[in-house]
Amino acid sequence: MDIHEIRDRIDQLDDELLRIFNERSALAVQIGEIKKREGLRIYDPSREQNIFRRVQANNPGPLDNQAIVRLFERVIDESRSLERTLSGK
Repeated sequence: MDIHEIRDRIDQLDDELLRIFNERSALAVQIGEIKKREGLRIYDPSREQNIFRRVQANNPGPLDNQAIVRLFERVIDESRSLERTLSGK
C-alpha cells in the first residue's frame, strides 16, 4: 500500500472509532441513569481496575500496556463526566 491508501485506511478506522466511542458513551449514559435511580456512586475504582486488567490481558500490541491504560483512562474519564452530568454530582 502507498501512503494515500494507508491514510485512507486510517480515516476509515477513525470513523469506526468515532462510532464506537459514541456507542460506548450512550451506554455510559444508561449506566448513569441506573446509578442515579439506585443511588449508586459514579466512581467505581474496582470496575476501572477490572477494565484495565482486561484490556492489558487482551492487548496484542504494538501499543504497550501503559499506552493502552492511558487511552482507556481517558475514555473512562469522559464516560464518568457524562454520568456526573446526568446525576447532577
